[in-house]
Amino acid sequence: MPYITLSDQIKKLHNPQRSDAFVKKLRDAIREGDIDAADTPGRFELPKKFAKRGGETYTRKAKDLIIDGTPEFEAWFAKINKELTPARANGKIKVTPEAIEAGLVDFKVLAAETRRKMGASFEKGQKLGSSRAAGSKGPGRPKKTAQK
Repeated sequence: MPYITLSDQIKKLHNPQRSDAFVKKLRDAIREGDIDAADTPGRFELPKKFAKRGGETYTRKAKDLIIDGTPEFEAWFAKINKELTPARANGKIKVTPEAIEAGLVDFKVLAAETRRKMGASFEKGQKLGSSRAAGSKGPGRPKKTAQK
């Protein structure tokens, strides 16, 4: 059974700015009995940078833990890491082949959305074209009259 320290596991996060949220979720999972871990006497610095007024930044320290690296823990970590990854400036993951292969973006959902957009655009063009064709057969624009 491999044992992992929390400080080493945090280095594997895709988004280090969410390390505080990861520690909180891990502590909740330990408290609920989903994951086995033990306290160690050491502390380590979280990679997240916190901002103060005036533009200065600081970091926080957290208690280190030894975690039982079971397959259940690895599955839990993969799920939590995926949950914490999208948190970016606009909250969206950029669509790239790497993001799709990593499972961060669902390709089937993207394909369905693209299909829907293309269909809506096509229908809009057909409607616009038919309305213009019908409008040209009718009477022309009203003639302007000179104001007296």
